[in-house]
This record gives sequence, C-alpha cells and structure tokens, in this order.
Amino acid sequence: MIRFKYMRLVLGLLFILSVSGAVSAQRPSRLSSRAPQMYGRWTYLGQANVDGRVDRDRISVGRGRGRFQRIQIRVDRAPIEFYRVVVHYANGRSEEVDVRQRISAGGQTRAIDLRGDERTIDNVEFFYARGRWGYGREPRVRLYGII
Repeated sequence: MIRFKYMRLVLGLLFILSVSGAVSAQRPSRLSSRAPQMYGRWTYLGQANVDGRVDRDRISVGRGRGRFQRIQIRVDRAPIEFYRVVVHYANGRSEEVDVRQRISAGGQTRAIDLRGDERTIDNVEFFYARGRWGYGREPRVRLYGII
C-alpha cells in the first residue's frame, strides 16, 4: 500500500516536470518571432564626444577586437542628426550603413546588420549636422557591437 502511494507520487512529479519542461521549451520560439535573435551580448567598442565645431567623428575599434555581426549607435546628453555612417573594415573595404535619422538623447539605432564575412571593424566614421549645445551638454556617441 505504501509502495503504491509512493509510486503514484513519483509518477505524478515526473509528469509535472515533463509538462513544465515542454512548456518552457516552447517559449523561445514565440519570442523569436517578435524580436530578432541576438546570439551575443552588446560589447562596448568606443565613443566620440561631439563638440559641434566639426561635422564628423571617427571611433577606432581596432583589428584585434574580433568580428562583429551587428553594430548599434547610442546617443546621450543631446540629440544628433546623422547624415551618414561608414564602417571601415580591417581588409580595407568600407560599407555605408543607413542611419539617416535624428537620434534623441538617450536614444539608439536599431541593430544594424553588417554584410559579408569580412566584419573585422577597423573604425566607424560618423557624419552629422553641426549644432550648438550648451557647455557640458554636447552629445556623446557610443558604439556597440555583437560578435
């Protein structure tokens, strides 16, 4: 009698564990249909402080940092109007990415896919509108990448 109750308890617990495992295995497929899959974590690559005197800046990433699939540009302190962003690869090639938009302070771009296999970034060049910001309120551009 005790053995039967013990077996029933064990079988019941196994059933509950298998059902919860099946339910949790279904969650990633539902989430991936809503948002793009990010296999890595955002890695900080560098920053540029915009002073308003020139209309371009460059963030040197360095060839030893690895190969990146995507980049993201984040802006804080003040908004910036981007005209052009050019990614220069370590093999000498360049790619212009589409970021013709105004990014507000605290804002960021979407995850920008980099094309091809040669994604070792040497530097990223930013072209933007000149502006007049108050002292200490100059925008800061930060670059992130996903390996």
